[in-house]
Amino acid sequence: MHINPSGENYLETILILSKKLPVVRSVDIATELDFKKPSVSVAMKKLRTSGHIIVSPEGYIQLTESGKKIANQIYERHLLFSSWLERLGVDPKVAAQDACRIEHVISSESFEAIKKHIKNHID
Repeated sequence: MHINPSGENYLETILILSKKLPVVRSVDIATELDFKKPSVSVAMKKLRTSGHIIVSPEGYIQLTESGKKIANQIYERHLLFSSWLERLGVDPKVAAQDACRIEHVISSESFEAIKKHIKNHID
């Protein structure tokens, strides 16, 4: 199932927050992304409807298996691209912003080729 870049970004943010916080709530996502809470609520409804997240009665948000798969894929791309750009001399803030854009548009085939190339030239 295809998910748009905005949805991927939300899933990645939930993953990152779940590593830092005991529970993830919409307000945590809104704070992290600097978005308004109503916008986050609309996005969470879409992700819940598409089966990528589960929201408990208390409002705690968890990734489903499909949500985890997408979030981990996007997060791996982000880490690889941001660290690679930094090694090339790009300012860390710019590298993170560019990585965020690249991670959503690159094909799996191209990403795997770049990842293999980088690993072969760093190790």
